[in-house]
Amino acid sequence: MSKTVAGWFGRTHSKSFSKDINKHDGQGSEQEDDKENKSEKSLTKCESLPTSLSCMESDDDESQADQEGPCVKFNEKELGPLVSLKEQLEKDKEDESLRRWKAQLLGVASEDAPDGFVEPEVNVLSLGVIAKGRPDSELPLPLGTNSRGYTFSLKEGSTVALRYSFTVRNNIVSGLTCMNTVWKAGLQVDQTRDMMGTFAPQQEAYVHVTEEEVTPSGPLARGAYTARKRFIDDDGRVHLDLEYSFEIRKEW
Repeated sequence: MSKTVAGWFGRTHSKSFSKDINKHDGQGSEQEDDKENKSEKSLTKCESLPTSLSCMESDDDESQADQEGPCVKFNEKELGPLVSLKEQLEKDKEDESLRRWKAQLLGVASEDAPDGFVEPEVNVLSLGVIAKGRPDSELPLPLGTNSRGYTFSLKEGSTVALRYSFTVRNNIVSGLTCMNTVWKAGLQVDQTRDMMGTFAPQQEAYVHVTEEEVTPSGPLARGAYTARKRFIDDDGRVHLDLEYSFEIRKEW
């Protein structure tokens, strides 16, 4: 298989500070001596800092640190405790407008679902083909076939992008990804992974457009292709498992 066919479809810093202490003979006073003593103490403390920037604790604080858990390291922020979605909805529940906003953003509670929540539901509405110099085509799901028996046809050497229209319901879907695999004559010629993102539930449909790609050209590139497209999230849920076909032609 020609290489032109494969790979075309769908594709603290820390700052350190230093301080110099200059001593002037015969011009010191008791206040300056105190400042120098304090500076020397601070320098001694700085020199005792571990080079790995891990946290410091004294012998007196060891028992307290064991009880409180690991201390926060330098250049790191201390995060608050994790709060479940159910607890998030219950907060400020006396504020009706805030409660409705949280319910729309975090999901709809359900007594029958684990932790009071249902899983996100992604419904892919259509697959669009965007080609330069051609009218956009919108293919509603379930996909049909054209007069030549394919889902759609493409011209060799043309610039093409795909457009997905989908809705999200019930809960937030995290890390939605589109996996696409293409075969020609039974041989896999391409496999792409399109990271689409994280989406909150809403009534309006989302639209995602892939990056533009140039279809391969030449006698070996022309012909029929089969493909499989899957929508998967970070939790391993498969929201769409679709098989389709297309062809690459010399002309539209």
